[in-house]
Amino acid sequence: MHVEIILFGQLADIAGSSSIVVNDVSGTDALAKTVNILYPGMAAINYLIAVDKKIAREDTALSETNLVALLPPFSGG
Repeated sequence: MHVEIILFGQLADIAGSSSIVVNDVSGTDALAKTVNILYPGMAAINYLIAVDKKIAREDTALSETNLVALLPPFSGG
């Protein structure tokens, strides 16, 4: 199984692309570990994982049909 992930901001800069594909991940915890290994610069960033436009607060099962995004820290005013 492969999961396509949309990246934003500095996460896209680190990956060199606005999206990546990760294989063999069953949930968001495994996804974060894999991404941090593939892109070590992301390990130092406190990013959020969104699945189908909802922030995943705990390990969430993934399938190829999910819309997954990594969201960098942001501030606003």
